[in-house]
Amino acid sequence: MLELIRGKEGFICDMDGVIYHGNQLLPSAKKFVDWLKKENKKFLFLTNSSERSRLELHQKLLRMGLDVDEEHFYTSALATAHFLAKQSPGCSVYCIGEAGLHNALYEAGLSMNDVNPDYVVVGETQNYNYANISKAVKLVMNGAKLIGTNPDLTGPSEGNVIVPACAALISPIEIATGKKAYFLGKPNPLMMRTGIQLLGCSPKNAAVIGDRMDTDIIAGVESGTSTVLVLSGVSTRETVNEFPYRPTIILDDVGCIAE
Repeated sequence: MLELIRGKEGFICDMDGVIYHGNQLLPSAKKFVDWLKKENKKFLFLTNSSERSRLELHQKLLRMGLDVDEEHFYTSALATAHFLAKQSPGCSVYCIGEAGLHNALYEAGLSMNDVNPDYVVVGETQNYNYANISKAVKLVMNGAKLIGTNPDLTGPSEGNVIVPACAALISPIEIATGKKAYFLGKPNPLMMRTGIQLLGCSPKNAAVIGDRMDTDIIAGVESGTSTVLVLSGVSTRETVNEFPYRPTIILDDVGCIAE
């Protein structure tokens, strides 16, 4: 089965829990990226994190010793901005998120509005507080549509400590308003379809690599790719038994593909 994965033309790879934890590069990551380049594989880092731009992700990996061009990144912030620009060109948003999300929205031609926006958009951020939650609740109650950049409840940070992610941060707004958010990011097929297009090969010739059954693996299964669950993030071998679908293969980390 491992040879089947190694023979794929292209790879869509998660980042948090697969390549790094927070600002700590995982030991297997450099071996895997070097292997991708050596074998002339097509690859795309498809991350549900909305905090950083492509340039910032490039620079983050560069600080860790990995040189990956900006064209190899696609984020849930970009997917969210693309979706909103297609649905309602030139719309306005109230955004709770970091610079990567704000910049993606601006670049898609959207504007910020904390009075009567068309959408309230929530992504991961360190600036999450009672004031912006209350503002978001008021705006949604007044008719703004609620959007989440991704449906992750938790994610790994430095030292593999589990921290709240977008779905956990947006849940107080959902509870207070009675409105359900629409989530972009994996496993939303809109993001996966774009990822496969950017990768430049057919689903049957691609593999999705991730540490989460409920986003990465289901996204690959529903897109028709092979799937690799790595145990360097939030999942364990026991986690797999909680789901009705299974990955193509389970590996300790991405370095196993390059060995």
